[in-house]
Amino acid sequence: MNLFHDIRLLVVHALDQMVAADQLPQGLSYANVTVEPPRDPLHGDMATNAAMVLAKPSGQSPRAIAEALAPLLRADPRIAGADVAGPGFLNLSLCTSVWQGLVGQVLENGAAYGRSDLGNKRSVNVEFVSANPTGPLHVGHTRGAVFGDALANLLDYAGFDVTREYYINDGGAQVDVLARSVYLRYLEAHGQEVAFEDGTYPGDYLVPVGQALKDKVGDAYLEQPEDIWLAEIRAFATQAMMQLIKDDLAALGVTMDSFFSEKSLYGTGKIEAAIESLRAKGLIYEGVLEPPKGKTPEDWEPRKQTLFKSTEHGDDVDRPVMKSDGSWTYFAPDIAYHYDKVMRGYDQLIDVFGADHGGYVKRMKAAVSALSDAQTGFDVKLTQLVKLYKDGAPFKMSKRAGTFVTLRDVIDQVGAEVARFVMLTRKNDAPLDFDFDKVLEQSRENPVFYVQYAHARVCSVLRRATAAGIAVDDATLLRANLSGMEHPSELSVARKIDEWPRLVEVAAKGNEPHRVAFYLYELSSDLHSLWNKGNEVEALRFLQEDNPAASQSKIALARAVAVVISAGLGILGVNPAEEMR
Repeated sequence: MNLFHDIRLLVVHALDQMVAADQLPQGLSYANVTVEPPRDPLHGDMATNAAMVLAKPSGQSPRAIAEALAPLLRADPRIAGADVAGPGFLNLSLCTSVWQGLVGQVLENGAAYGRSDLGNKRSVNVEFVSANPTGPLHVGHTRGAVFGDALANLLDYAGFDVTREYYINDGGAQVDVLARSVYLRYLEAHGQEVAFEDGTYPGDYLVPVGQALKDKVGDAYLEQPEDIWLAEIRAFATQAMMQLIKDDLAALGVTMDSFFSEKSLYGTGKIEAAIESLRAKGLIYEGVLEPPKGKTPEDWEPRKQTLFKSTEHGDDVDRPVMKSDGSWTYFAPDIAYHYDKVMRGYDQLIDVFGADHGGYVKRMKAAVSALSDAQTGFDVKLTQLVKLYKDGAPFKMSKRAGTFVTLRDVIDQVGAEVARFVMLTRKNDAPLDFDFDKVLEQSRENPVFYVQYAHARVCSVLRRATAAGIAVDDATLLRANLSGMEHPSELSVARKIDEWPRLVEVAAKGNEPHRVAFYLYELSSDLHSLWNKGNEVEALRFLQEDNPAASQSKIALARAVAVVISAGLGILGVNPAEEMR
């Protein structure tokens, strides 16, 4: 059920009536006609822009259209008022009975309330985290992991067929550095003193890997040249690091559906096939790029290279895919990887990158557009930096990692669920200050606590009602008489509940899971306000002394709030609290 969708259908039907009556011309498009919450709640329950968007194509003033549309809408029994505002906005007020009936619909649908068929089972690949397999995940990866997983949950909730994918960057020189670093720990395990030079990974997380290597091969690699052990240790270390990363993700509540190895692209013809696909479209040529302005990127050479004509697909400059010496640029395997995703038949691709990849977005969008003939949707979401604070000061680096704060450090401090919620209280491309002390505060300023407290309050009411012998199962609450639900504080809660199905679709269309966190805070605020109002107005209390029927009608509204909070927290990857400790 989506009441905003239902009222939009009413608006469209009324517009069709106006067309039939020659009040509007034939052939108008209603694609941009919306029904949304008004900016100011005092203006009504909903607002439509129909008159504003149809004025120009119809050759009429928006106010004239709105004044003709208003009485047609008022004729519907759900509409209590339709008022023209400003140049032609139309504000709608719904009858109280609509909000009373909404509660029952929420309880009847339960966890399905708000679920959408927006996606229509279209397939979406969400690639996120994709950290180099050289160590534990750091706090930046944590934000990307939380965002990507919540986005995948949201899209699934909105009816898409979602694949969560991790791209293993195991084809570059950093994996050789990892192997050399593990070799040093292997020597340590044999009692040798070693020095970690610049460019190696000195973190203690490699100590057990070095020991495991010793347990496996004994002294076989001692005093041996690099060409003897490098490939073997590289494979061993990569596997160990990927297991470490998988364990880190599991601790955060993230499970991937697919892992794709960059290494699998080399020597298999996959890079060549992707480039040939572009060549067949006339998008690969030999040329010399103009020298770039400002800082020179590492893939620029003042000599002839093999170039991808990415400017034909929206990029600023063409991009090299093969260097003058015949080796691939770092862009080439990324093209091949996305070609593989296109060939797997996904309807949409979403990449979640760190903020440092901002300059990479246009070329990737150009590549996907070219590879798919602009048939595969593609979106890139950048996650900004996270600054950590504790006791009023920046949080120090991890002793375990040696150079950075790890995902496990964050979880150890506040727990996975708090970390997840807080990471989603800002839009993904906005910087985030994460204060370990504040996120554990029990106050309104802490959204994690505030939302969980709202759900726990409802659970407390249900327990108290049960102890008092009042039946509060959903089937009983569904039959409750809500005709007395008329107070503005109650109706405000119902209106906010009504926004949930629309919010899901808006968030899914924009790939913006943070909207769910914002909404849950607002819904919880309305629930807390109603609770506090009950301290002043006895008739608003959820438990009405010696009146089970009245209690059930009040509790039905609270239970509907809990249904929505639980669903929203599920998207964020957080379990709803039943009591606060």
